Amino acid sequence: MADTKREIERKYESDESGLPDLTGVAGVKAVIDKGVAQLDAVYYDTADERLAAAALTLRRRTGGSDAGWHLKVPVAPGVRDEIREPLSDTVPDSLAALVRSRVREAELRPLVRLRSDRDLRHLVDADGALLAEVSVDAVRAERLTDGGGTAQWTEIEVELADDGDPDFLDQVEKRLRKAGVRPSSSASKLARALAETARTPGSGKSGSGKSGSKKKRKAPPVPEEPAAPVTAGDHVLAYVRAQRDAILELDPAVRQDAYDSVHRMRVATRRLRSAFRSYGKVLDRTVTDPIGDELKWLAGELGVDRDREVVTERLTTVLGELPDTLISGPIRTRLDTWANARRGGSRGRLIGVLDSQRYLALLDTLDAVIADPPLLEAAAGDPSKVIGKAVGKDFGKVSALVEEAIGAPPGPDRDFALHEARKKAKRTRYAAEAATPPLGTPARTLAKSMKSLTSLLGEHQDSVMVREILRELSAVAHAVGESSFTYGVLYGREEQRAAGVEAALPGAWEEIVAEGSAQG
Repeated sequence: MADTKREIERKYESDESGLPDLTGVAGVKAVIDKGVAQLDAVYYDTADERLAAAALTLRRRTGGSDAGWHLKVPVAPGVRDEIREPLSDTVPDSLAALVRSRVREAELRPLVRLRSDRDLRHLVDADGALLAEVSVDAVRAERLTDGGGTAQWTEIEVELADDGDPDFLDQVEKRLRKAGVRPSSSASKLARALAETARTPGSGKSGSGKSGSKKKRKAPPVPEEPAAPVTAGDHVLAYVRAQRDAILELDPAVRQDAYDSVHRMRVATRRLRSAFRSYGKVLDRTVTDPIGDELKWLAGELGVDRDREVVTERLTTVLGELPDTLISGPIRTRLDTWANARRGGSRGRLIGVLDSQRYLALLDTLDAVIADPPLLEAAAGDPSKVIGKAVGKDFGKVSALVEEAIGAPPGPDRDFALHEARKKAKRTRYAAEAATPPLGTPARTLAKSMKSLTSLLGEHQDSVMVREILRELSAVAHAVGESSFTYGVLYGREEQRAAGVEAALPGAWEEIVAEGSAQG
């Protein structure tokens, strides 16, 4: 089982390559010398350095107190999650899975070897508690491909203790800067190694850097930054790119079962599909519709887990609110059994989906569309006109469906109309989000209104879904001789909840229409 450690650290460089006295830092009682450790790490990546481009690092390291395989995933500037597995000869399957959305079918191979002499010190407070680890690392880098370039440098690294106050690092940095130490120009050792050992264009040779060298280092590989949006096509593609990136970034979190990751990834797939449909005058739908079908499939697979979460949370909450006099039979046990059984099956299925050729092919297709977009003539047009027209068209569809639902009698037909209105409201919300940069406040207001409408209609749809599950559970309970009384009580409450939404909808819709009219 992989172990994950949150790593909050800062890196520095100094022409003197030494460590200033840190006993004067606020809160530091003593600086304890922990000796020198020899670290030997081999970093793995694809031939075209896809992990490095995504700021991911995968290494096998020996020496020190944490020998093993490490995958570092960026969380925020200076913050990374380090996922660890024990030493082995090959990349652990668990770590390979976490980078599969980036690597796909490419081979992970040794790219760079870093050997470091780490002179380690602990900064402790008056009680002897660890505040931070500070090390002076003498690094020797060797590129294992492209001619084997080498480099060497010395850097200072300050890593906050577990559960430490990040503000403490500011105090340390203040002292370091006063002593002439400056923040490193590289985000990581690997980034610096890649830059300093890269083959020099046209020379056939790789570089060799040293600490304190004044020569400008080649930047590490990064994704190409698109130009600022100008045309309608630019704005739509920026939104599409953002959703593709969200899927890639959430893939490891979903595999690790991180909180809300499934929901967020599902939303990204829906946003992407909605953009293709809403902006069919910008991107050729003969190309994007088949991609939309695959995104619908992926959202459906992600929804299996999400629907279970919604139903379980809702029923557990309502059961907790019921008085004991209304609870009859082992309903909590049956709900737990249903939830766990569904979870085990849906969880295994979801991991299978993320490992499937179909999913990886979808990611390849998205990359290809972004790299060579199927732009139509309108893509070159004024974004306020082209995008504004598309958003207005979507809102018109929502309006028709809401009016239809309000006019329908209570029952299955109204339930269906409300569900369709909810789906179109989501699509309009996502279209308005994409339209916010060129349209400004009107688009922002519409997105907010559609979010409110979606939430209201979502309450209704959740009630429909929960009632369906209650019928299933009640039938099973009745078949084995258990009381179905409480299922009926819960069913009645869900009916009341849906009726409340239906009663509130006309007024809520009038407010949305009025607000839209005020915006012009």
